[in-house]
Amino acid sequence: MKLICIGRNYTEHIAELQNEKPTEPVIFIKPDTAILLKKQPFFIPDFSDDVHHEVEVLVKINRVGKHIDKKFAHKYYNDIGLGIDFTARDLQSKLKAKGLPWEKAKSFDGAAVVGEWLPKSEISDENNITFSLKKNDNIVQKGNTSHMLWKIDEIIEYVSKYFTLKIGDIIFTGTPAGVGKVCANDKLTGFIDNREMFSIKVK
Repeated sequence: MKLICIGRNYTEHIAELQNEKPTEPVIFIKPDTAILLKKQPFFIPDFSDDVHHEVEVLVKINRVGKHIDKKFAHKYYNDIGLGIDFTARDLQSKLKAKGLPWEKAKSFDGAAVVGEWLPKSEISDENNITFSLKKNDNIVQKGNTSHMLWKIDEIIEYVSKYFTLKIGDIIFTGTPAGVGKVCANDKLTGFIDNREMFSIKVK
């Protein structure tokens, strides 16, 4: 099982990090060891002083696929979720400055929160999902999948050109603006509409 993550998929987030707008999806992968275990806190790693939260809509793949046409992509997932892509921003900046891969900043143990799942049948339109992240009861990120540069089915089509999608793979579809540093004793709670999808504590 792998976590396939899409970077720079919301224009306002691209602007806040002063990144260049991509002409095609930016892809990176997290191993399954990056998943934060259920009911466990997130421990800030000792190699970073600037870990950021990035809330994202998730898609769970339900069948094996390769070279999937966009018109068939909807058949490859039944569940929609919400999670966090934790990023050691200071480490990522150093790696990017040297033209090196991001894995150490994105794929460390516990760097991926995977919340609860909703059947796709309970969502009227996957291209119009409102989601948000609260930090200590204050909304710090809010987005809607209608603002994604590449929608879910387009992401599946693109990713499957390069990687075979397998049952249980999870796609992180990108984060909206509002990413920020987490500190010890923070509480992070994610929502799709008004439905709580996860709640974790930071240590």
